[in-house]
Amino acid sequence: MQVAKWGNSLAVRLPSSVVQALELKEGDDISIQVAGERAFDIVKTPARTELIARLRALRGTIPSDFTFDRIDANER
Repeated sequence: MQVAKWGNSLAVRLPSSVVQALELKEGDDISIQVAGERAFDIVKTPARTELIARLRALRGTIPSDFTFDRIDANER
């Protein structure tokens, strides 16, 4: 890969193998994080519909008698 100038920023083109592995398409949001001294991780940001589906899957997983106590949760 080669680093190129894009306006006031630098850009890198992703190899097709990375695009295929992450199932990326134009307009997708990704997060790039430093993973080591000379390595980085690329993570596809989930779409809003996927996040909503994840939340819906959690319905009913908290016991009905559960109560949240902020003081207990923050106790050290």
